Amino acid sequence: MIIYGVALLAGCYMVGNFIGDVLGKVLGVQANIGGVGFAMLLLIIISTWAIQKGYMKAPEEQGIKFWSAMYIPIVVAMSSIQNVAAALSGGLVAILGGILAVAIGFLLIPVLVGKRSDEKVSEADLAKDQK
Repeated sequence: MIIYGVALLAGCYMVGNFIGDVLGKVLGVQANIGGVGFAMLLLIIISTWAIQKGYMKAPEEQGIKFWSAMYIPIVVAMSSIQNVAAALSGGLVAILGGILAVAIGFLLIPVLVGKRSDEKVSEADLAKDQK
């Protein structure tokens, strides 16, 4: 049922927010650090695993797909309540957190894509892809 997909999303959101709150407290910041991001990562990992194992069928995926279509407006709305100026003036933690997140993201691209970085692509292969 569609409700199972929405329930999975809600569970991932609660766990992600908990992780973000704990991370904020560990770093000494009075804020949730990356709760929505952790929630989305959990959702991707769990839903991919459930699809591969055959636990999640098409109706459950519809619940997740609905909210994935709503993801960008939700993130924009959540970002609008953040005080970026206070975060930047708050110190080095916010700046280092942003730089570290971007750097880790770039380093994880080859891992997530599943291709080796030393893989050669010929011009003929590129020309075939463009046709």
